[in-house]
Amino acid sequence: MYTRQHDTVIKSDKIIRFILWVLYLCLKIVYMFSKACEYSIRAAIFIASRSMDGKRANLKEISAAIDSPEAFTAKLLQQLVREGIIESVKGAQGGFEVQKRRISKIKLCDIVNAIDGDDIYKMCGLGLKACSSKNPCPVHYKFMAVRSSLKEMLNDVSLQQLSQGFKEGKTLLALKDIRT
Repeated sequence: MYTRQHDTVIKSDKIIRFILWVLYLCLKIVYMFSKACEYSIRAAIFIASRSMDGKRANLKEISAAIDSPEAFTAKLLQQLVREGIIESVKGAQGGFEVQKRRISKIKLCDIVNAIDGDDIYKMCGLGLKACSSKNPCPVHYKFMAVRSSLKEMLNDVSLQQLSQGFKEGKTLLALKDIRT
């Protein structure tokens, strides 16, 4: 027997599933970068801001600035050095730096590719392994636009732009800002 109450339950169930699906997509977009990549971007910004003033940053300063454990930060910095994003200088006056002339040439995509690779430009919005234009998931074409915009932004934004905002106090690298 069909009742109006039954119809209402079905409609509310569909609405709840739709809302959960939208929330899932929002989370996928927000969490596109790995934690390692997020911290690497923060570290590179901090190091570049110090380098713009002719200074090097040590591991303790970087870890404090980005609110990350030292051991984890050290591993990320090693990867950034290996990839040529930053440089490590040994000795009493040592630390990490970015050559001033390179700060404007390093793009956000360089850091992302060094840590996460280029999967961010290929991944499925729903996490399917075999999603493509031939076999699209329900959000494939919408997510293509998101990935395209993200790739454009990562290719356009330089480490200098991001570091300048941090130096001027316009942006933060952690919830607890060590500059205050």
